[in-house]
Amino acid sequence: MVVVGAGLAGVACARELARAGVPVQLRERGRVAGGRMASRRFAGRPVDLGAAYLTGSDPGFAEVLRQWRAAGLAREWTDTFFAYRGEDRREVVGPMRWAAPSGLRSLVEQLAQDLPVDLGRPVHRVGPGPTVDGQPGAAVVLAMPGPQAAALLDPALTTATRATRVQGWSPSLAAMLRFPERCWGELRGAFVNDHPVLALVCDDGDRRGDGAPVLVAHTTPEFAAAHLTQPAAAASAIGLAVRDLLALPMSAEELYVHRWTYARPTVEVTATYHLDADGIGLAGDAFGPPRAQTAWRSGHDLARALLARLADQ
Repeated sequence: MVVVGAGLAGVACARELARAGVPVQLRERGRVAGGRMASRRFAGRPVDLGAAYLTGSDPGFAEVLRQWRAAGLAREWTDTFFAYRGEDRREVVGPMRWAAPSGLRSLVEQLAQDLPVDLGRPVHRVGPGPTVDGQPGAAVVLAMPGPQAAALLDPALTTATRATRVQGWSPSLAAMLRFPERCWGELRGAFVNDHPVLALVCDDGDRRGDGAPVLVAHTTPEFAAAHLTQPAAAASAIGLAVRDLLALPMSAEELYVHRWTYARPTVEVTATYHLDADGIGLAGDAFGPPRAQTAWRSGHDLARALLARLADQ
């Protein structure tokens, strides 16, 4: 079987298949695994630019979190964020949010460490059969946002194509802001409501546990949509918005902006995955609440469905 996309959903799917003894090939167009569990290094230090944190209300994923914690890869971070609305700021208590000292990408890489991952090897066409770039296989899993999956599907695969069109997605820009020193009080994380630029700001030094003077800001979909073609041009507006929101006495000395065209699913699909008679599977965080644990559950459940289909053949 071929799994396309080495984000959390794809790795969870491939790992479950491999554990059952099914030969699986995991292909990823990027140079690293992780997908939107993305980390990038600045001055030798990882910064999370995709998912901001993890939660574990799903029992299966909660066990994965415990295993990561036992391995020293993940830690409980905080259950309390600030919520901003205009001049008002209040504390909000929610579920425990988990973080990774080495970046969230390290968690996906740990799950994939024993898998045959082909990095930097994009798939160009998935056809009937199913086939991947003309090569036949037992099944193909596309673990990615629906619009990206649709671009790979042969028009003859109408069921899978329809399933991708059910999904809706919104964009975001994620900005890393590194300051000369920590110039804000207790923050951890903040939801920002009714703001023209910002949706979320996280203290990456607190999140990572090293106290680095680094913030990560995520923008609203509307702001991101206006800057998708030139995300770097949005840096100054994001920097000014963060400085004003937190009343900072100084500006960031380094600011990097990453574009996420398909950042967050906006239409919740009721099933945890898609698998059709053509042998095409779809998995990802569109299949449930938009969280990392949804991606894991989607990939895991799709693998179990594929194994059940094999057992019936």
